[in-house]
Amino acid sequence: MKSLHSSIVHIPNEESYLIPSSSKSTFKAVCRAWNRLSRLQRSLVYIFIIVLLLFQVYLLNDVVGDGREEVSLFERQTYENSFSRESQQYRNKVEIVKEYIQNIQDTTVKDEETKTTQGTGDNGDNISPQTSKGVLNFSGPTNSRQRSVVDAFKHAWNGYRTYAWGHDHLKPISKKTMNWFGLGLSIIDGLDTMVVMNLVDEFEEAKKWIDTHLDFNISKDVNLFETTIRLLGGLLSAFHLTHKKHDVLLEKATDLGNRLLGGFKTPSGIPYSDINLKTAKGHVPRWSPDSSTSEVTTLQLEFRDLSRCTSNPEYEDMAFQVSKKVHESTKWHGLVPIFINVETGDFQKSSTITLGARGDSYYEYLLKQWVQTGKTHEFLKEDYIEAIEGIKNWLTKRTAINNYLFVGEVQWGGHNFKPKMDELVCFLPGTLALGVHHGMPESHMEMAKELIETCYQTFATNPTHLAPEITYFNFKSGSKKDFYIKSNDAHYLLRPETVESLWYMFYMTKDPIYQDWGWNIFQGIEKYTKYANGYSNIGNVRSALDTKPRDLMETYFLAETLKYFYLLFSDKNEIDLQKWVFNTEGHPLPVYES
Repeated sequence: MKSLHSSIVHIPNEESYLIPSSSKSTFKAVCRAWNRLSRLQRSLVYIFIIVLLLFQVYLLNDVVGDGREEVSLFERQTYENSFSRESQQYRNKVEIVKEYIQNIQDTTVKDEETKTTQGTGDNGDNISPQTSKGVLNFSGPTNSRQRSVVDAFKHAWNGYRTYAWGHDHLKPISKKTMNWFGLGLSIIDGLDTMVVMNLVDEFEEAKKWIDTHLDFNISKDVNLFETTIRLLGGLLSAFHLTHKKHDVLLEKATDLGNRLLGGFKTPSGIPYSDINLKTAKGHVPRWSPDSSTSEVTTLQLEFRDLSRCTSNPEYEDMAFQVSKKVHESTKWHGLVPIFINVETGDFQKSSTITLGARGDSYYEYLLKQWVQTGKTHEFLKEDYIEAIEGIKNWLTKRTAINNYLFVGEVQWGGHNFKPKMDELVCFLPGTLALGVHHGMPESHMEMAKELIETCYQTFATNPTHLAPEITYFNFKSGSKKDFYIKSNDAHYLLRPETVESLWYMFYMTKDPIYQDWGWNIFQGIEKYTKYANGYSNIGNVRSALDTKPRDLMETYFLAETLKYFYLLFSDKNEIDLQKWVFNTEGHPLPVYES
């Protein structure tokens, strides 16, 4: 007790510097009263003071924490700046008092401080960024790989805003533009990526353009599918990810949805491929009386979400009737041809069965619709499982040398197997992994692991470390190599599918090999597709010296490729796949209970 008594003796001497001389007599009286207290009484007083101070600190931290949780991502910086000076001054004073008291009774203080930190987790990286309601808060990059991806997005975005602002596409080499729809596709497609990367200034600038310049009342024929997944999906996703703070995003989405509804007014209910935005009248493409199967069956996530946001069931009903119609149609082992007739609603059985172009996202949206609707439509789950079995039994084969699993194409009835696989098919490993995450058979994960390795090899075996649009596989004995590339298919279009699947695989398995594979691909993109004012498609992945740049930056490079890279390299799960589902353009939408 000698050390404690010594501390007490020194208190009056220290405090005397703070007390006016006129009050010294009063102070001495207090000290005499203090010295008359027993040691137990003095100890209790010390403990009471410590607890009181720590309780005040606890309340202050709690207030600051609660305030931050309720503030929108894009209001947080202003909130924190205005709060920081006053609260920091108060904290500094509290810390001085705490240090003094710790000299008296250090053990008690340590115990109390431990209590105040309970609930924060041992490692901040393991704390989910989501509240119990699934609301997301993105804080920006946390490691060097993520920062490199953000730098890539900023580089692409700066080139676009400098030379192509308000247009659909940037031509980064010639510093020119290309318009497909004339609706600022790059702005809307990249909008939610800015949210995920916490790029506040870029988001605000893009939102302002949407508010003041985006106008769908134009006499322009657009593709129903592309407009839905890029524009409708992009607007709705950004609306949700910013906590529904920006009404203009929903207003524009509703205006667009109303115009697109005209595409569903057909004899069969199978929508037209094209629609005029001003007249809201649809029509078949000039080259065919049919619509693409993947296009008409990849509208449902977006139209359903629009219905849930507006409490107008018409959007969901019109889109979902297509899914019901296709469900009732005759399939081949769960597999569907790539064309469907608008007049009759029947498949064109002479067309190809493939998981590449015009077939791919039909299978993707079977699973994702089932997830989005709270797993309440069993026919979607049943059709998905049947389709995966059909793929395994009829479309997959292995290469002759390294036994790589790949997905080919056939005609109806299994005739004329073609050992070719589009880069687009590499969405499949990720979809399979997502299915297992939601209770599908574990065998699907084994298939996913084999397919993602094949997809990665189509990148890794080229000197550019980039994949061609189409790869051809050798599956017959006597072959000298596993796969090869034809000259007409050697182009790389900044596609996201393999990166997307790498993210899903890492999300489910936490195996860092998928991050490393992704990093290798990203470095290939940086080295061979990056130019002074953005990124460009290239025409030849087989040569590091002659890549034949095509001078076009795709909007999905902003919407998907860079977003999936960013998520892949994250130290934590940025988005909970129990509560969110990505549309086929990489735009997250909420999962509903029914």
